[in-house]
Amino acid sequence: MKLQIIAQGAEALIIRNKNVIIKNRIPKSYRLPKLDEKLRRQRTKSESKILIKVREIINVPDVIKTEKFQIQMSYIEGEKLSKILNFKSKKEKTEIIKKIAKQVSELHDNNTIHGDLTTSNLILTQKQEVYVIDFGLGFISTKIEDKAVDIHLFRQALEAKHFQDWKELYEIFLKAYKPKEKTKILEQLKKVESRGRYKH
Repeated sequence: MKLQIIAQGAEALIIRNKNVIIKNRIPKSYRLPKLDEKLRRQRTKSESKILIKVREIINVPDVIKTEKFQIQMSYIEGEKLSKILNFKSKKEKTEIIKKIAKQVSELHDNNTIHGDLTTSNLILTQKQEVYVIDFGLGFISTKIEDKAVDIHLFRQALEAKHFQDWKELYEIFLKAYKPKEKTKILEQLKKVESRGRYKH
């Protein structure tokens, strides 16, 4: 199998080589070279650390090797949820959303923020397991606000890509989301969502 470019975003080039995913953080020409190197190195190291940390509690790719601007990790055989969720039955959708909520609860109980919680960053395997990918914007935080924003981003992703029944899916998520600080997080979430409304 040849090297296959899976995705090219603003931050990174994602390549598949058999059962390995190679994530290369690409240089930014608008930044000073030294600053650019420093930021790319820091973000690569941070993402790798988070993946290694959360691997004990949720489904994420295994980190194989980390270099200056590159992470090599295991390839997860499956489909991005953004592409297939709309075609699932109501029962399947409910089960999938509950699994997502359980994993996000674990993340937040371990003070880990994903930072880009969308269905494009969730993979569903043939065994119906949900894997969380792309912690490029992830960070460690104990702040209730950061956890609430993570949930708000997920809500926006549901509304944008799965608008047919996003409200129902979001309600299922909120019921199944059970971190220790759930009450505080959901209170803060109301404030985050009201701020979002005023921006439009």
